[in-house]
Amino acid sequence: MTNDALRLERITTDNFEAAVAVRVRPDQEHAVDPVVKSLAEAYVRARIAWPRLILDGERPVGFLMAFFDISWGDTGTDIRSGLWRLNIDAAEQGKGYGRFAVESVAAELRRREGTDLYVTWHPGPTGPELFYLGLGFRPTGETSGGQTVGVLKLT
Repeated sequence: MTNDALRLERITTDNFEAAVAVRVRPDQEHAVDPVVKSLAEAYVRARIAWPRLILDGERPVGFLMAFFDISWGDTGTDIRSGLWRLNIDAAEQGKGYGRFAVESVAAELRRREGTDLYVTWHPGPTGPELFYLGLGFRPTGETSGGQTVGVLKLT
């Protein structure tokens, strides 16, 4: 991996097959939906979804989907943005691509004048909790669909 070669690319007809071919390890499949489901959700929630293919040079290594400006909570007055999905291909994990993905979403959120980056994760030994905590996310004390809600302050 070279940082100069890393980039995000919009999902298009030209890279759709490469995007849906990204697969996490079998023991992680319970913790993150497959890319094809994320793309379907992005289609029906196009106003908030920001799906991107993660490339190292021309090689697809992962997929992320961010969300921007959703209403949270019972009152709908808490507006949040964050990382909705992160799928790093099983053969590419542990090489810094996940960190690059989170940093890229943080940069986009800062560009949009956001100050907090939210994420959820499945608890447990095969979940990504240690990854997110290592990047500075802190649990909010909330849960969403049985997942821990974490936040990274961008200021």
